[in-house]
Amino acid sequence: MTCDFLSLALPGVQKLSPYVPGKPVDELAREFGLRVQDIVKLASNENPLGPSPRVLEAIRAALPELTRYPDGNGFALKQALSHEFGLVPEQLTLGNGSNDILELVTRAFVAPEHEVVFSEHAFAVYPIVTQAVGARAVVVPARDWGHDLSAMAAAITPATRLVFIANPNNPTGTWIGRAELEQFLAGVPERVIVVLDEAYTEYVEDADFPRGFDYLAQYPNLLVSRTFSKAYGLAALRVGYAASHPAIADALNRVRQPFNVNSLALTAACAALADEDYLQRSRELNSAGMAQLEQGFARLGLQWIPSRGNFIAVDLGREAAPVYQGLLREGVIVRPVANYGMPQHLRVTIGLEQENHRFLDALQQVLARV
Repeated sequence: MTCDFLSLALPGVQKLSPYVPGKPVDELAREFGLRVQDIVKLASNENPLGPSPRVLEAIRAALPELTRYPDGNGFALKQALSHEFGLVPEQLTLGNGSNDILELVTRAFVAPEHEVVFSEHAFAVYPIVTQAVGARAVVVPARDWGHDLSAMAAAITPATRLVFIANPNNPTGTWIGRAELEQFLAGVPERVIVVLDEAYTEYVEDADFPRGFDYLAQYPNLLVSRTFSKAYGLAALRVGYAASHPAIADALNRVRQPFNVNSLALTAACAALADEDYLQRSRELNSAGMAQLEQGFARLGLQWIPSRGNFIAVDLGREAAPVYQGLLREGVIVRPVANYGMPQHLRVTIGLEQENHRFLDALQQVLARV
């Protein structure tokens, strides 16, 4: 090959590093000669319950229609979301996971002359989509591992077009209270779109925790993104959505790919949304597992960042990479977060009780020898 095709790509794309997901179970099995059934994966913030039986039943019923294109407008899912959350379909945009939403809003509104503001230690997709469109990323230093909304507000300039806020935040699990968020939203210029990423909001039951949908009528520059990948247990099907002012939704739908959400995902999301029992069991399992891991870390003399997600970042007090590698050899997959500026932390997804126990045992063994 004589042509340097990368040099033909857009400047922002040339400088990108591909997103690296959590290590797959099959890959670890091949790498270390382990049996798949002996591996515990706590790396990707997946729901350990498995899919809802109602979802599986709905998918089975939809299988004969696999030769048909999906409903490109997602009518049934938009109707279900509207009924569940008091929205109207014109406010909704469906995505191939909420990552798709984050890319759509950036592509629709951000040009190279613009700036995008987000926090240190925030979701890796924010800098990726910003750089891909050639815009300037303004990374605001974190406060206690979380968003410093006062500093983020001060970072807004005439060039700012988007602000990304994750609540709770991935990978730190930190969260923003109602009063702090309301003060921030009240001070943001209307021309700046605030993207409130609520991928983990279903896990939070605190009375003071704000829900972005409550502010849509008051702030037309607010977009709230959510996903069915976490608490609803549909990570493999990739379905997310955004709620916003209809004018913002209209812009997103102009750049959205046709049929970006497949038929099985649409069917499964409708079934999952109706299964409140499954959602509550997901919350209860997560709460118990979080307590189990926190107690285990305390026994090991480790610190952690309090979390409202379905994961927790533990501070090993040393370089985390050797510990991560040691855990892999024990058949336990967690997530290193050095690329988030957290070289001493590992992010651990809350698993089933026996999976959490297996991880804690493996962690104790690895810490004793590295």
